[in-house]
Amino acid sequence: MKIRDILGKGKPTLSFEVFPPKEESNYESVERAAFSIAQLKPAFMSVTYGAGGGTSRYTIGIASDLQRQCGVTALAHLTCVSSTRDEVKERLLQMREAGIENVLALRGDIPKGGPLAADYRYASELIRDIREAAPDLCIGAACYPEGHVESENKTADIVHLKEKVEAGCDFVTTQMFFDNNLLYNYLYRIREQGITVPVVAGIMPVTNVKQIARIVGMSGTCLPPRFKAVLDRFGDRPAAMKQAGIAYATEQIIDLLANHVDAVHVYSMNKPDVAGQIRESLSEIL
Repeated sequence: MKIRDILGKGKPTLSFEVFPPKEESNYESVERAAFSIAQLKPAFMSVTYGAGGGTSRYTIGIASDLQRQCGVTALAHLTCVSSTRDEVKERLLQMREAGIENVLALRGDIPKGGPLAADYRYASELIRDIREAAPDLCIGAACYPEGHVESENKTADIVHLKEKVEAGCDFVTTQMFFDNNLLYNYLYRIREQGITVPVVAGIMPVTNVKQIARIVGMSGTCLPPRFKAVLDRFGDRPAAMKQAGIAYATEQIIDLLANHVDAVHVYSMNKPDVAGQIRESLSEIL
């Protein structure tokens, strides 16, 4: 099923993200975790794509198995920063053969000292090529409520988002955020600019303090005082931090749903227990 049709039903949706293994020896354990999350019956599940396409076959394999064995709609990520146009066409062919109807088109993080191809500079270029090569695919893209870390400013970032929509993307998923007011303001600003595609809110349950340094370093995400207080109070107690992080993410989701942000995507980090606790807390809401 195409995600644009799922989001078009006007009902609240909860979805989860998983990431493929870096090594084949870990494939089965990662797939088991993905299948456990699939048992929660999410609206769909996304499978990430390693830097430089190094996990591409695992991405497609797990996405395909989620659909065939679990009956869950899959969204396969595809990055282009290290890919040629021919490589992108090959990945799209593999997705088609695997029965995957949804792709999240991303530029991807520029690897330090890693391979770079000259064919793509921006995600909008990838989206345009996908739309031309596979017009039947449902295409998602990323958006940034706080502005992309490389953007000149937030206004320029929204201009880039509009380019993605005009290139052919059907919906967008936000980078993680920890202050819902940032999203509400962002939604107002993009709608004012005529961007009307569905927006899926990305939520990250922070279950240990090591996650935070990486999150802030890569994305520049703002940590509101209320969230910092949680880290200060519980950060040195792993079990308490996990419980508090899940509770904070769940409260964010409830607030989003109460304010009619009806599509929520949880970056579950391959942790079925985290995904399960969040889903259970929303059992009478969704």
